[in-house]
Amino acid sequence: MAGFDDLGVFFNENLFDNNNTGGDGTDAANGGGAGGGPVIGGINSAAIKKRFKEFLRQYHTTDFEYKYRQQIRDRYNLDQYCCDITVDELRQYDDDLADRLKKQPIDYLKLFELAATEVADEVTRPRNDELPVRYMQVMLNSDEHPVALREIKSDQISRLVKLPGIVIAASNVRAKATKISLQCRGCREIVNDLNINAGLEGYLLPRKCNSDQTGRAVKCPIDPYFIIPDRCECVDFQLLKLQEVPESVPHGEMPRHLQLYCDRYLCDKVVPGNRVTIVGIYSIKKVAKPSKSNAGAAESKSNIGIRAPYLRVVGIHINTEGPGRAGIIPYTPDEEQMFRHLASDKHIYERIARSIAPSIYGAVDMKKAIACLLFSGSRKRLPDGLTRRGDINLLLLGDPGTAKSQLLKFVEKVAPIGVYTSGKGSSAAGLTASVIRDPASRNFVMEGGAMVLADGGVVCIDEFDKMREDDRVAIHEAMEQQTISIAKAGITTTLNSRCSVLAAANSVFGRWDDSKADQNIDFMPTILSRFDMIFIVKDEHNERRDATIAKHVMDVHMNAQKTGAEDAVEGELSLDLLKKYIAFVRSQCGPRLSESAADKLKKHYVLMRNGNREHEQEIQKKSAIPITIRQLEAVVRISESLAKMQLQPFVTDVHVDEALRLFRVSTLAAAQSGDLAGAEGFTSEEEQQSMLRLEKQIKRRFPIGAQLSQSSIVNDLSKQNFTEQAIQKVLYCMIRKGEIQHRMQRKMLYRLK
Repeated sequence: MAGFDDLGVFFNENLFDNNNTGGDGTDAANGGGAGGGPVIGGINSAAIKKRFKEFLRQYHTTDFEYKYRQQIRDRYNLDQYCCDITVDELRQYDDDLADRLKKQPIDYLKLFELAATEVADEVTRPRNDELPVRYMQVMLNSDEHPVALREIKSDQISRLVKLPGIVIAASNVRAKATKISLQCRGCREIVNDLNINAGLEGYLLPRKCNSDQTGRAVKCPIDPYFIIPDRCECVDFQLLKLQEVPESVPHGEMPRHLQLYCDRYLCDKVVPGNRVTIVGIYSIKKVAKPSKSNAGAAESKSNIGIRAPYLRVVGIHINTEGPGRAGIIPYTPDEEQMFRHLASDKHIYERIARSIAPSIYGAVDMKKAIACLLFSGSRKRLPDGLTRRGDINLLLLGDPGTAKSQLLKFVEKVAPIGVYTSGKGSSAAGLTASVIRDPASRNFVMEGGAMVLADGGVVCIDEFDKMREDDRVAIHEAMEQQTISIAKAGITTTLNSRCSVLAAANSVFGRWDDSKADQNIDFMPTILSRFDMIFIVKDEHNERRDATIAKHVMDVHMNAQKTGAEDAVEGELSLDLLKKYIAFVRSQCGPRLSESAADKLKKHYVLMRNGNREHEQEIQKKSAIPITIRQLEAVVRISESLAKMQLQPFVTDVHVDEALRLFRVSTLAAAQSGDLAGAEGFTSEEEQQSMLRLEKQIKRRFPIGAQLSQSSIVNDLSKQNFTEQAIQKVLYCMIRKGEIQHRMQRKMLYRLK
């Protein structure tokens, strides 16, 4: 009889029962638990749900505003059955509960959504309709530091994680059943309301009928059940493909990807190209496929324990407004004041230009042009719905060894969003967008390319001249209209590519040859007119300049380890400060032309156009770089970017003067460079006849299929009173016509036809 008066200890707040027992010591499987509810997996569900309800009802801000209660009521009345919960605020209210939610999100999220549904039922009474309360979706967000995708390991499975990345593909929105009803083909018995877990988990239908088969003449067959579609409850879901951010990819490695599963109100929140931060449950799914052969069956058995990871999304945060924009760190008042103080400096333009690639000597005008590209002009939406781009495109064309690629690499680092690619390794689909077949669903899905991912920033294309012509044509629309139109495999859509293009290219002959003028440029006028500024970069031989550059390069190599961001040259801005200032100015300022500046631009455009026409009449040939109305808009954009650097609302005459100067030293100088005497170089009738005689002499000495040294041809024909320049031009014309071609590093010539 000992212990007959020991009634035990009873309490109601038994939240966590790690020993899988009830509060009175009885086993959970036997219905124990003093908290008044079932204990599932060591969790007293009723007590947990009660704590979640208390949090939603009682949490308030410092000014006693009941945040979540108000949010649930407002959204429910707008027919939005979801609520956004900040995990850090739950941690302030109940630290233990928040910790359990992070470690066991699958179980606790169900209880959280049940609690939110009951709170919604309370705060929305009386409702007009007689329908039961709608099930609420809880979406989580957190202020904790995100973890890189390649740092997620197997110990994070079924845990709550936060990942940054870029969405590169999105599937169509489809339906997934959450509750199904089954019916037997034999006895017609119906099994109702079978729950299916969230995520990419399925449901395995029973192989045998559960009804009593005793005494039946015809028994139910194997695999008797089929799903009754009309009695299923479904939710929308969408699959996304997340790529890790470029900053976290180690040099020389491929970026990693992860599949995302979104459901209900998380569908259609992002598009390819968005930079996002995802809060989700790191989950796994089966990868073994049903095989048809015995060998395949053996292989399938060996893969039984292998699972593929995916992320079940419970919260999405797009870093900033608009597709693809870079995440801008919130500025403190001190930083904003510092930026405005910087903008008030009358020498800010020169300081920014000096801060661009300070390790590269000279190239002052190019650096100023790159500064204009980084700040860009103002994007305008016209009353008729059309838009005018504000992004500035820049082409660096010329000799090798003039630091063009280094400038591109610097711009990739300092731009809010920077994507670097090489022309030889880039295809039209890689730059714009590709349509591929999803291996799981067998549907066609679209993946954005480099120009879509660089939306809101700069795409740097090195070796632009090595691209195939049809690949270059693919970016025509992206450079001017800043959209990419796709009509493939039943997918017809338009993607945004609001980015600047910074391209670097070599001339046709490897080095720029002044005597061959626009023969150096192997680009169509259609692509050249889309560049706002075109710089001809020449490696000029000057002893004093060579000595200065050599001294600068030696200083850079000797002091490479000593200098850092904090040891920047006086007057220059550090890389981090410049990047923040660019992002701040682009988000805060959109200047417009003043009347005086507009009049000045109009007059100068007419003069530039006339001057270019007179130049074309002199050479009796159209210039390779046309001066069109696009070039007038280019000067407008350059003027706006100069005003933007100083945070000024209107473009003044000073900005227009500098924009016109930059345009003259770049595009106009390129259009009128060299001896533009035409492709053939023979303008008079006498010279035409001389050319024909010279071509006949070359063909007589040079039978089809023969190979001769170019120097020997030039020497032999020079003895017949032909000038070397005329011989070179005739050879060039024959190469252009496909009659001969260069071989052995341009030393030999081979006759084709």
